[in-house]
Amino acid sequence: MGVAADLSYALPRATAVHRAVRSVAATRPGAAALARTLPTLDRTVARLTRGRTTACALLSGLPVLVLTTTGRRTGALRSTQLIGVPVGDTVALLGTNFGQAATPGWVLNLESDPRATVGHGPRTVAVRARAASPTERGEVLALAEQVYVGYPRYFTRARHRRVRIFLLENATGDGA
Repeated sequence: MGVAADLSYALPRATAVHRAVRSVAATRPGAAALARTLPTLDRTVARLTRGRTTACALLSGLPVLVLTTTGRRTGALRSTQLIGVPVGDTVALLGTNFGQAATPGWVLNLESDPRATVGHGPRTVAVRARAASPTERGEVLALAEQVYVGYPRYFTRARHRRVRIFLLENATGDGA
């Protein structure tokens, strides 16, 4: 099985409210507000619901993954909540950082050490991240736009830097 199946990671059908929230979140002011508030809000809701859901999932209807990487400078474990893009039997992660100028820390951590864990709900799997090939990158971008209307806007706003895209592969059996 692939990472998506191992995690039971699938995109539910969006309601009208979810689509409205996604549209607002895709705007420059919406993304800026989310960049500052969503990580804390997500962690709080996840803690209160014992990991069953997050603020992002409740508001937007998008399922949230918890990616845990190893800090490239500290060696400490770092967890980040992200939206994944299902691609065949795996999941892609896009380092858009809400279209902000800076590359997100989790991207730099994966480039330093591609071994990580990813969780969704009660399931967690060991993964190895790899950069998407140019062909895969095009496929992921097409799928990402279907997942969340904000991704193309984020890419436009982050055009001064190369947004990294990773595909997650099961680490089981590869010595990781």
